This record gives sequence, C-alpha cells and structure tokens, in this order.
Amino acid sequence: MSDDPGRTREPTPFGQPENEGTSGGAYMGLGLQFGLAIILFMFVGKWLDARLGTSPWLLILGVFVGAGGGFYSIYRRLMEDQKREDARRK
Repeated sequence: MSDDPGRTREPTPFGQPENEGTSGGAYMGLGLQFGLAIILFMFVGKWLDARLGTSPWLLILGVFVGAGGGFYSIYRRLMEDQKREDARRK
C-alpha cells in the first residue's frame, strides 16, 4: 500500500478494503459462545444438584446464570465494536 492519499486502498483477499469496519464474520462465534455458556453452567448446576440433593433448582439457576453471562458477553462485545466504529467515523 502507498502513503499517497489519492490512491485507494488495496483490497484484502476477501475483497474488502482494510479497516472497513466489523464484518458479520466477526460475530459468528458469539452464538456459539452463548450456547456453550448455557450448556456449561447447566452441567455445573446438574452436578451440584446431584451432590447437594437440590434437584432441579441449581440446574435451573445454572441455565439462567449461563444465559445472563452469555448475554453480558455479547453486549460487552457489541458496545466495544460500536465505540470503535464511532471513533473511526470521527
């Protein structure tokens, strides 16, 4: 790439100019992360229920904690990307 301001940026191998913003591919893993958080906490709750004899309360609590953690992770990621996008536009 050149430092000449009149020259356009060279495309990346996928056809998008460099630093053009966040693509949809960057968010593909968020759904998987959300699902894994729920499943992980569900199994932790199920294991604790078996150990403590509180079935099914800790399993239910684990699902809600996993979902809450997954939502928070997605929210945090989207807000970081939004701030980065706003700073890029200024």
